Amino acid sequence: MLFYEPLFLFLFAPAVYGLYLLIGGNRGARLGVLLAASLLFYAWSEPLFVFVVLASAFADVFIARRIDALPPDDKARKLWLALGVAANLGLLVYFKYAGFLVANLDVVLRALTMPGLAIASIALPIGVSFIVFEKITFLVDVHRGVTKPAQSLSLYAFYVFFFPKLLAGPIVKYHDIAEQLARFRHATSEDFALGFSRFMLGVGKKLLLADTLAGGADLVFSQDAAHIGFLDAWAGVLFFTFQIYFDFSGYSDMAIGLARMFGFRLQENFDMPYVAASVTEFWRRWHMSLTSWIRDYLYIPLGGNRRGELRMQVNLWLCFLASGLWHGAAWTYVAWGAYNGLFLVLDRLFLLDWLKRRPIWLANLLTFFVVTIGWTVFRASSMEQTGAFLFAMARPFASGAEPIAIPAYHFTVLAIAAAICLAQRLYLSCGDKLSCGDKLFWSLLAQRHAFALNSALALLFVCAIGKGLADPFKPFIYFRF
Repeated sequence: MLFYEPLFLFLFAPAVYGLYLLIGGNRGARLGVLLAASLLFYAWSEPLFVFVVLASAFADVFIARRIDALPPDDKARKLWLALGVAANLGLLVYFKYAGFLVANLDVVLRALTMPGLAIASIALPIGVSFIVFEKITFLVDVHRGVTKPAQSLSLYAFYVFFFPKLLAGPIVKYHDIAEQLARFRHATSEDFALGFSRFMLGVGKKLLLADTLAGGADLVFSQDAAHIGFLDAWAGVLFFTFQIYFDFSGYSDMAIGLARMFGFRLQENFDMPYVAASVTEFWRRWHMSLTSWIRDYLYIPLGGNRRGELRMQVNLWLCFLASGLWHGAAWTYVAWGAYNGLFLVLDRLFLLDWLKRRPIWLANLLTFFVVTIGWTVFRASSMEQTGAFLFAMARPFASGAEPIAIPAYHFTVLAIAAAICLAQRLYLSCGDKLSCGDKLFWSLLAQRHAFALNSALALLFVCAIGKGLADPFKPFIYFRF
């Protein structure tokens, strides 16, 4: 069930919110309604896996209570934590990586003239990576003493299944939302107004921008990469570069907005990433919930920067190699993670200092170029296609077998998307030098013209829904992760 489908917009969401308002101040009933709605929302797409996650969630609560009951210096605490983390990672490995691992082992065995291996196809449950990472935060937070175990099984199940963030994040760390879960306050009219505005913005970004850009990217990447020309290759990569930003940030806007409508505040997930003047800054602005998760639950346990410069660089590279694997069971994702990890290490060695001495617009442009090359690897269906695209992109005077017929409106939307990101860069540059960049100024301006802004947003929302009804639905890119 997609957030912008008629079933969700005109039946599921109004029914759930109507029941939520009808119940009013009864905290237990609100929890029951939202938990039931979240389970139904997930079961609609994953009718079998929902029971696997429920059983795993109950195991988490049992293990967390065992950890909390033991003294801080008891070695059994670490054993219980290891058991809980291993069980969750086992789910992820089985559903997401078993086929990939067996296929690669099969290649190795056959190369050694040994009998090969085969495994039945395993369906990848939607959002499994997000679910597993959030469940691990709960166990680790309890072990670290950052938070207490959930008050009840139903409250923890609600944390796991809360439908706005369930399928593609933001990744919500348990300690960040534990207080909100304990209070479980009723949403106000302001929550509804701000949340629905944010939701409308996300729908507009997804349907009007991302899905149109997806059409251009799909046209190019569906071609035989060996016969593609320089201009077509760059066009396809730029289509995807902006598509993935507006697609994923659009989902995050919808998730944050829906959660706010029910009184919950989720972490921001994007902060104008294409204004970044280094790869390090880019990863502080892109998918921030994943980046902070990797920092808190992988980079710091590996030793962070506490064990010398060389170890820190290795830790950085390993973390982003793991980030690539988290995104998908394919060598392209592994290469993409290694590529980003390499540039983070180069930033530490010399690149950050070098970029700081360049004009900000040049540092921004060079960073955008590096990120775009990375998205080429990410979007390609194989390493062979990656190599062919990069080869075509490196030959300015090369032409393809024949030009790809990309409709003009795709390029119009590409120009709009690029202009939005350029405006973000100008906004930050203005804020560095002039008072017009002051947040208070923009806040007052938005309040003064609130009616006009909300009217424009509502019009875009209606147009987006109309487009969504007319065109085939395109799932969010991050649903596959």
